[in-house]
Amino acid sequence: MDPSLLPALLWFVRIAQLQSFTKVAKEFSITRAALSQNLKTLEQKLGVTLIYRTTRDMSLTEEGRLLFESLQPALGSIDHAVRNIGQINDEPTGLLRINTSRVVAKYLLEPHLAEFLNRYPKLKIELIIDDGLANIIADGCDAGIRLGESLAEHVVAIPITPMLEMAVVGSPQYFETYGTPQQPSELIHHNCLGFRNATSHSLYAWEFTDPKGGDFEVQPNGKLITNDDEGMIRAAVNHIGLIQHIDFAVRAHIESGALVRVLDDWCPPFTGFFLYVPSRENMPAKTRILIDFLKEKRELW
Repeated sequence: MDPSLLPALLWFVRIAQLQSFTKVAKEFSITRAALSQNLKTLEQKLGVTLIYRTTRDMSLTEEGRLLFESLQPALGSIDHAVRNIGQINDEPTGLLRINTSRVVAKYLLEPHLAEFLNRYPKLKIELIIDDGLANIIADGCDAGIRLGESLAEHVVAIPITPMLEMAVVGSPQYFETYGTPQQPSELIHHNCLGFRNATSHSLYAWEFTDPKGGDFEVQPNGKLITNDDEGMIRAAVNHIGLIQHIDFAVRAHIESGALVRVLDDWCPPFTGFFLYVPSRENMPAKTRILIDFLKEKRELW
């Protein structure tokens, strides 16, 4: 179908519905002459007369009636589809695709999913677990969650956690056997377990800040490397060695006494996790309510 015919077909249907050039011209704030010219051009392209018209009256020709009866239900379906899109922007419905890392999924999202889905029963959620920094637009995701320091400047990012800290932890039994490090330089004498990023395949370097000023890294050189952060935590609980992880991931183990935190002074707070989206413009309701929900949970930290 020739797309250039669409505007003239729409005008034709409206004229046929109202049985008046004058009423349609007034409704859409165009001149009667422009409306008449649109119809004339359509008739020339189709090679038929659609409307008999005089200065006082008008009526559909046989061809015009057949065309009108065919177009009216089709245009009604288009109008319905457009209205539904508008409703989607006002009501949270459909599939919400979130790209995030495993640690965020487990500690920040999964504990609250039941409440979120009960609150918005017309929503479905798909979690795309990716420890790398994903291109959420290319991947067709509605939102992503990553550390603020890893985000590009151009993205729209909303903080969903307070400041966080990296925590160096080990089991009480480990420290009884091997002693407690007082500064990062002493980690060379300890079994520091390594975490390999499943996406980049790089080995995570432990990050520290000297209390006197200056950031630096320590490369772990332990007897175990894993790409599973939960497996790394279990290894520490089982006295195998020391790990460095985000504080909220090991908080429960510290509170229970299964792990003990060390080198606190060398691990100052840093900017936490952000939810990022492609744009603020025409943001779907499902994305807006996710942002509001996570902000609400942020207050519980």
